[in-house]
Amino acid sequence: MTNKPKRPSAAKMAVRTAVILFFFVIVFTSFLSGAFIWTKPAIDASAVEEKMKLIDDVLPRTAYDNDLLKDTLEIPASAILGLDEASTVYRARKAGQASALVLEAAAPDGYSGKIRLLIAIAADGTVAGVRVTQHRETPGLGDYIEPKKDKNKERPWITQFNGLSLASVTDREWKVKKDGGRFDSMAGATVTPRAVIKATHKAVKYVAENRDQLYASK
Repeated sequence: MTNKPKRPSAAKMAVRTAVILFFFVIVFTSFLSGAFIWTKPAIDASAVEEKMKLIDDVLPRTAYDNDLLKDTLEIPASAILGLDEASTVYRARKAGQASALVLEAAAPDGYSGKIRLLIAIAADGTVAGVRVTQHRETPGLGDYIEPKKDKNKERPWITQFNGLSLASVTDREWKVKKDGGRFDSMAGATVTPRAVIKATHKAVKYVAENRDQLYASK
């Protein structure tokens, strides 16, 4: 009579399966780690490039000679800026002197929700540039706050802020012309510009009131 080969017990099979799975997990994890390490420099470089593209829209590189992405200040959530989370302020300097600040702000009262902004304010308090970084305004109406979608390519609506300051524009003038202010707006779509103007005005005030702390060296 021939002896039948003994089949591995269920416990041994479970152990063997667990060992094989563990081996594959180790190999797969090592592969992912290696891929991450290999691609991380390119990912970081891409993130820096995207960040600089946004900043370039509001502040020319000729306005500073420091490493803007390293000369930063973290500020807490601010109701004045319309931000419910901490944000980063980028501090531009030229020849060691304060040149401008680039910071985020948000208009909570857009027609279709929050409108996020990136604003550059020069050391003398004048607005260097404003750009909308995120919004959900009605296509064809409220989207003229974006230069790429604004039909006026020579002087996009958002550039009306350039060169303005608290010294040159009174509080009551930070409104659309329909409300007695100085800013143009598209007929039938005034909620969006009202929100952007109000948020920008508040950001300019915030910088004026906190200038020394914002520019202070670490």
